[in-house]
Parts: sequence; structure tokens; C-alpha cells
Amino acid sequence: MTRVEIANGVFRAELLTLGATLRRLEVPDRTGRSANIVLGLADLDDYRGAPRYLGSVVGRYANRIAGGRFALDGREVRLPVNDGPNTLHGGVPGFDQRDWDLVSHDATSAVLALTSPDGENGFPGTVRVEARYEMLADGLEVTLGATTDAPTILNLTHHAYFNLAGEGRGTSILDHRLRIRGSRMTPVDATLIPTGELAEVAGSVFDFRDPKPVGRDIGVDDAQLALGKGYDHNWVIDRPGVVATLYDPVSGRVLDLESDRPGLQFYSGNHLADGPPGTSGRPYAARDGLCLEPQLFPDSPNRPEFPTARLDPGQRYEHRIAFRFRTADDEAAAF
Repeated sequence: MTRVEIANGVFRAELLTLGATLRRLEVPDRTGRSANIVLGLADLDDYRGAPRYLGSVVGRYANRIAGGRFALDGREVRLPVNDGPNTLHGGVPGFDQRDWDLVSHDATSAVLALTSPDGENGFPGTVRVEARYEMLADGLEVTLGATTDAPTILNLTHHAYFNLAGEGRGTSILDHRLRIRGSRMTPVDATLIPTGELAEVAGSVFDFRDPKPVGRDIGVDDAQLALGKGYDHNWVIDRPGVVATLYDPVSGRVLDLESDRPGLQFYSGNHLADGPPGTSGRPYAARDGLCLEPQLFPDSPNRPEFPTARLDPGQRYEHRIAFRFRTADDEAAAF
């Protein structure tokens, strides 16, 4: 495992070749003071073993596939299950547990690459993946690209956990204000697999079209929240571009998340507790960070009505994610 640093004088990031992981991302607050705003682990050895997905690139299929199986060209493909009866984030080991090659590196960018052989965790086709990290004038861009030599499915995302107050502050994300530009979401069954319905968020605890504190409704008696023990659901994005905005009123930091994917998984860090110490030296508690994961919908390979995850030879998969930062004096300025 190799550490790589990129910076541009305003932002600084530390990457790991294991999992193409973002371990640290330093961003200034409204006073100009920088702090690390992503969760990571103090001991690099703790990144190996039981997956926690802190800051990693996940695949081959981000999110869940029902029953660890799907059909492709009339053939049933079977995958190992690692989340109850389902396959989560590509199984174990997923891309988060693979050692990526450092292809290139300069002061402000790094490219990491991985070859996933045919049959790895049951997935067909040899897939070659690249993750490019590049510092922008206002943040960090992650571009995920891939090709295959046989028909397969692919759904990659970045699994950063954010706490805009600062990873070392010891505060939860419940007071962060969040807006998601999605007017529908995909309700799930008891194993967090979508039922197939595209439900309107209006009037529900899932309505983040206008910004609200993450914690405002998280304790409401709601059947869907009970299944996820908080938010762990996919929103149907209304249009590409800025799909979510996150604001911490204490530090003034604002994150504008740009994506070209049709879905966004919002996970409120419900199961973060009882892990190894974070980069600041203390173990994380539940909801010390949250994930905003642009991607396809969960279980798309088993849902022909969902956007397709199919990738064929001659096609190129490309997914661009931009984490853009600014500061605001108040909520009105943030949104």
C-alpha cells in the first residue's frame, strides 16, 4: 500500500493505492482554517480485513444485488453474498480491498488502475478500471473509467464519508443541512433491496428538495427509516449537474456534489460505531459521517425498468464526480 498526496495550495488530499482510497481531504472553513473533512483510519493496516469502505472506490457493483444473482444474456450469474442474502459493493474482496496500480502522479493529480479478471467474485468479463483524482480550483474531481472484454455489468462510485465540521471535531452530521435534487426515491424491502416502486418524496421524511438538517426527521417513526436504521436509500435524481448540497453551519463549509448518474445513495453513517480509530485517533460513533454516493440504482441488473448497468466490449464506462467546496455565512447563502 502506497500513500500519495495531491494539493493545489488551497486543498490537500491523501490517497492510498489500496482501494484507490481518499484517506484525507483538507478544506478551509469560513475563516480560512483548513481541516480534514473525510473519515479515514489512523492505522493503514486497519484498511485490510473487514470492509468499511471509508473513502474507497467500490465495485464491481456499488450497492446491493438481490440474492447474489442476476441474468445476463440468458445465463444466470451467481455472486457471493456478504450482506444478508445479498451482494453488497461487489462482494469480498471488492475493489476497496484490491491493491491498485499507481499509473501516474503529479502535484495536483493521480491516476490509479486495476484489472478485475473474468470470474472475479462471479462477475463475467475482464474489466480494466481507472480512477483519476484531480484537484480543481474549487475542490476535487474523481473520474472513474472502465472497459470490458465481454458483456458484464458495472456500477462504480466513490464512498467518501463527509463531516464538514472536521473529522477531528467529534461531532455528528445530524446538524448538517442537506439538499438533494431528487423528487422520487426507491423504497426498499426488509433486506434493503428496491421494491421497484419510484415513490414521490413530497410530504415524506425523504423530502430533501428544500434543505433541512439531516437529523430533523431521522428519528421519526417511519417504516423505511426503520429498515435502514436511518437513511440508507437511493434517490432518483431529477437531472445531472449539482445533485446535492451539504452545509455545516458551524464551519461554514459547503459541498456541492456534481454527478452524471441517475441515482444518489444517501447513507447517514448508521453503522459507523465500533470500528478502529480514525485519523484523529478516536473511534467513530454512529453518524459521525455521511455518504453521498452517485451511482445507478440498487439491484438494477434484476430490474429491467431501472437504468441499465450493462457494459459491452467496445463501450467505455465513464463516471465523473466533482466535490466542489465553498463557504457561506448562513444557510441562505449556502443554498
